[in-house]
Amino acid sequence: MHDPTENQPPLDGRAVAVRYLCALAPMLFDAVILFMAVLRRPDRLGLVLLNTGLALAGLVLMRWRRHRPVPIATATTLLTSFSTMATGPAQVVYVSLVTHRRWRQIVPIAILSWVCLVVRSSWFGIDQATYISTAAGTMLLGGLTVFGLYLRGRRDLAASERQAVLAAEREQLQRIEQARLAERVQIAQEMHDVLAHRLSLLSMLAGGLAYRRDLGAEQTRETALAIQENAHRSLNELRAVLGTLRDDGAAQAPQPTLAHLETLFGEVRAAGQRVEVRDAVGERGLLPEQTGRHAYRIVQEALTNARKHAPGGEVTVELCGRPGEGLRIRVGNPVPGGTPAGPGARLGLVGLAERIRMAGGTLGHAVRDGHFVLDARLPWEASHRDSTGDRG
Repeated sequence: MHDPTENQPPLDGRAVAVRYLCALAPMLFDAVILFMAVLRRPDRLGLVLLNTGLALAGLVLMRWRRHRPVPIATATTLLTSFSTMATGPAQVVYVSLVTHRRWRQIVPIAILSWVCLVVRSSWFGIDQATYISTAAGTMLLGGLTVFGLYLRGRRDLAASERQAVLAAEREQLQRIEQARLAERVQIAQEMHDVLAHRLSLLSMLAGGLAYRRDLGAEQTRETALAIQENAHRSLNELRAVLGTLRDDGAAQAPQPTLAHLETLFGEVRAAGQRVEVRDAVGERGLLPEQTGRHAYRIVQEALTNARKHAPGGEVTVELCGRPGEGLRIRVGNPVPGGTPAGPGARLGLVGLAERIRMAGGTLGHAVRDGHFVLDARLPWEASHRDSTGDRG
């Protein structure tokens, strides 16, 4: 049965040539010796021809040593009982068998090789040369076993290095894909926050034009101008968000922070949304810019949700906090009974929760006394000056 753990890489032409040269070298050495023996004793020409034929048969059998290692090793080993020249192919086949590292196959073939060695050495009688030949053959057999195991170790090491390189490449591709996904999520959040706010304002203004018949010409003109202005701002903010996709080193437009909330409140009030603000943030100049940006987006998304789910209701926005205590944002709006959720319901809360989680804060929301209340907390670390005091 094929062992899925073994490493038998395909051989190129050079590797195949080296193995056949290793088999031919002892064959040629024995051929020279046998040729010199035939010159002295011509009656042994038949044995030499048989020896050569069996060796050539072993050389042909080498071709299938990797596909059928045990039968080919057995056949070439048995050939060495009658042919000294077949020792070369048999040794190459034996080393190939050892590289499979299956001891239940290696041990029987090694024993068979040793028995065939003894038989061949004692073919013309047992003398001192028989013992020397047997001892040398035994040592050679052990060396071939060690060499085969060494080749297998080298192959395992090369395979592990290839696997490590492939794993590193897969890990690098995975990191790149994760970075791309994170960037897409961030861009999607920004697009949702910006477009949801602007489109809800446009919807509110357009609804006023469609359903209010008491508007005069000047009021209608002002509402149309407000729609035009918000549409223009939507396009500009969309361009700013999409600009983050460019990698041309261009300067990014400044992002809104806590200082821009008054402008936001002015926009929504001009569109007809009633907003009551209670701002008790202390030392707001020490608020980190990133935290201020998150705070702006939280308030913006909360106002958008209120326009979507509680149109016409008064929204209460409370802001408080100081360095070391954190920044707290509470937004509440009435919950009209039986009002169905519009398209994308609760997706805004999912985006807010993800943004706040990435900022290291917490988000809670509940319905209390007929009001939906969103409660967000963002970390605001105390600066060194605040923690040590002014010692001047």
